[in-house]
Amino acid sequence: MTTQLQSLEVKTITSDNGREFARHQEVAAQLSADFYFAHPYSSWERGANENTNGLVRQYFPKKSDFSKITDKQINKVVERLNQRPRKTLGYKTPNEVFFKLPLVALTT
Repeated sequence: MTTQLQSLEVKTITSDNGREFARHQEVAAQLSADFYFAHPYSSWERGANENTNGLVRQYFPKKSDFSKITDKQINKVVERLNQRPRKTLGYKTPNEVFFKLPLVALTT
């Protein structure tokens, strides 16, 4: 995973205290970034993460059975979210900012 992230310019990472971040030191070292943990029950300390969770919930509502969601469905949501302009990115898309990919029309 970290090899996919090495080309990104990251200065800091803020996560919650979940065990999925057990290897946080490795990720921080690979990215030359500082790694911070949010305080428990302080979701405002991870604003971009909480916003993204809300966007994902538009496609997969709470109580969705993720064992029935296909990789194709997930990839479709990832693509749509990465093509969605964000105020925090100067109304550019994540693809434009992080991968230098131009905005293109979506097809269904």
